[in-house]
Amino acid sequence: MTASLLRPGRLLLGFFALLSCLCTQQPSASAQALTVHDLAQRVDRHYNQLHSLKAGFSENYEGLGMKRAESGTLLLLKPGRMKWVYSAPAGKLFLLDGKFAWFYTRGDAQVQRIPAKQLDDLRSPLRFLLGHTELEKELGNLKMSSAPNGRFTLAGQPKGQEKRISRLALTVTADGMITAIEMEEADGAITRFTFSGEEPNTAVPADTFHFTPPPGVPVVDALPPV
Repeated sequence: MTASLLRPGRLLLGFFALLSCLCTQQPSASAQALTVHDLAQRVDRHYNQLHSLKAGFSENYEGLGMKRAESGTLLLLKPGRMKWVYSAPAGKLFLLDGKFAWFYTRGDAQVQRIPAKQLDDLRSPLRFLLGHTELEKELGNLKMSSAPNGRFTLAGQPKGQEKRISRLALTVTADGMITAIEMEEADGAITRFTFSGEEPNTAVPADTFHFTPPPGVPVVDALPPV
């Protein structure tokens, strides 16, 4: 699988566009009272107690001379299952069933499949939201700054992805809920997801994460970039 395939919006898939000034703003009084460690632990606690999650999302991508805006619904279920159902464009789907990641858009000539352990998609960092989250171990050089509407930005370098991702920034509330994620790739491309209407521990049937390819559409086992 090529790197472009695994970057949403570049090819089949179609990841966070927050202005860089958010990480250079002077901390407010409330930010000064709250440390990076405190806020990271609040995020950890908020998501480690979840069994499932449903939320609306909007996705904005800018890079390689392109801009794209998409939206839909995100479903997460422990352990390791994730489903992005797009309403715009309708018929686009990314699904992680715990074993494989599936990529398909209505009308495509084939379904892309890759083992979950080899997944190098920009969405994969979101899997920690339903795992045993430890932000301070996930992100190196973690820093905090104030953001609009009484929120905060936690930004750092995803460990193990230094060649691919130069910066990952989470916009979070004071109680640790993530409302946006921005990712800047090494080539300068920026993708931002904004989340709304979070429904923690909502009932999500396990078979929601089962994908059956459309009749007559072949499944291609893609390879990760080397």
